[in-house]
Amino acid sequence: MILLADGGSTKVDWRLVEHDKEIKQAYTKGANPFFRTKEDISQELKTSLKPLINGYNIDAVYFFGAGCATPEKNNIIKEAIADNFSINHIEVDSDLLAAAKGLCGKEKGIACIIGTGSNSCFYDGKNIKENVSPLGYILGDEGSGAVIGRLFLGACLKNQLTPGLKEKFLKEFDLTPAIILDKVYKQPMANRFLASLSPFLLRNIDDNTVSNIVYQAFNDFYIKNVQQYDYKNNEVHFTGSIAYYYQEILRKVGNDLGIKVGIITSSPMDGLIKYYAEEQYQKIKI
Repeated sequence: MILLADGGSTKVDWRLVEHDKEIKQAYTKGANPFFRTKEDISQELKTSLKPLINGYNIDAVYFFGAGCATPEKNNIIKEAIADNFSINHIEVDSDLLAAAKGLCGKEKGIACIIGTGSNSCFYDGKNIKENVSPLGYILGDEGSGAVIGRLFLGACLKNQLTPGLKEKFLKEFDLTPAIILDKVYKQPMANRFLASLSPFLLRNIDDNTVSNIVYQAFNDFYIKNVQQYDYKNNEVHFTGSIAYYYQEILRKVGNDLGIKVGIITSSPMDGLIKYYAEEQYQKIKI
């Protein structure tokens, strides 16, 4: 029995799996080790996760998360897990590898994440071989919920939206320009605030000013990231909430650029479960 975790910037999706059967599912807050300490994460696992899976014999934990890009940061997660579970085998790796395994399995391809943030890679069927640095929502993260939200707010405050849409937005969110500036420049986790505007944009996607913002954000993602890989000879797959809910525009932009878009999922978890079920089966055969 294994415990799989897909950790985004906002939440961690935990699945207790035996072969290809899901036994339990749980969610905890985002566990990005750039923003949270080992003690903080450990305490949350103790109160929010551990009670749900006590009594199960877990052989291994595979944690894939945002911010898990260096041994130092990965150890923060590994130690927090070890504090709570007596498990000999704990692997921690990037959410990008989770996306690659979940989307591509053991086949090569270009795997992308578009959620609160964005990322991409060329995957050879086993490892990530190329990665264009995402750079975060200020310098990069093209196409992400945070960047789309930032572009929308810029258009909103500079009066570039369809007449009436600015007033509708400010009223619905109970915002003023001063509050927006405070949330973006002074409050923590501005990227989450920016991404939280996505449901409003989705409800108003038929508005030309909104759809144009989303189209341009995805166009930037393809040009600045995907087109640096061998996209002419490989399918491009996506996972993440923004990719999933805006997939019609995402596919249209790809088609306009001559890019072959393959799978689009809201989460890589189903693919990860399948990947590790096959791994377990191979070990049993050996």
